[in-house]
Amino acid sequence: MRIKLPGDAKFAGTRDLLRDLELNTVCQSAKCPNCWECFGKNVATFLIMGSICTRNCAFCNITPGKTEPLAEDEPDRVAEAARRLKLKHVVITSVTRDDLPDGGAAHFAATIQAVRRVQPGCSVEVLIPDFKGNRNALKTVLDAKPDILNHNLETASELYSKIRPQADYRQSLDLLVNSKQIDPNIPTKSGIMVGLGENDSQVLRVLGDLAAVNCDIVTVGQYMQPSRQHPQVQRYVPPPSFDEYAAAGTAKGIPHMFCAPLVRSSYNAEKFIRK
Repeated sequence: MRIKLPGDAKFAGTRDLLRDLELNTVCQSAKCPNCWECFGKNVATFLIMGSICTRNCAFCNITPGKTEPLAEDEPDRVAEAARRLKLKHVVITSVTRDDLPDGGAAHFAATIQAVRRVQPGCSVEVLIPDFKGNRNALKTVLDAKPDILNHNLETASELYSKIRPQADYRQSLDLLVNSKQIDPNIPTKSGIMVGLGENDSQVLRVLGDLAAVNCDIVTVGQYMQPSRQHPQVQRYVPPPSFDEYAAAGTAKGIPHMFCAPLVRSSYNAEKFIRK
């Protein structure tokens, strides 16, 4: 697996714009392997509510620890970045904020609304945390009418105690169920990584679970170790296997499957929504 490093000024321009607006991105914070490509296309996935997470998922490169107060002007800065980058599709995610009563749901809603005001016609996708199962918090986000509601399962249920010890597999599935109940017109999306210690039978079981909750879009990508302090890659899945995952998900009833080693939740998200 090889990536092409940036060869023009667009990468630096995107990076500098984000720095000037004091915005975080999951591209940088999570050390995404597609950062070079996306920044080179003037595309970024915004990471709101700070750069410190209240959880410590084993696979993730985002720093856990004590959070800072929310920045009230952050939604406007995200919207301004979307305007300057001339984005047609905006992806907004966040650190997990278990310290906030609503998990940051109102801040998500404010950011969606700000983008709508400043960049009319732009579609908006949100990749949200589980809000600790708070249905009212989920409704706050959905009432702001994102075009896609994304929440990642990340891995098989058997690995949660090791990989996502502060999360709950069933709770994450229930979030997708609740989203459909609250607003069935908003498509749901989820994703997992392979290479964390799961086997193919467990991957297929996850796809079956997502099909059972009527998830519309599912991504499957290869886990890559962000640093030596993170869990080692347990296996590198051959590219043809990703095609098999896609076929299996489709056969189970998932309308849109996007599976490849370098696929991530927000990678080429604009193409996903067009499809």
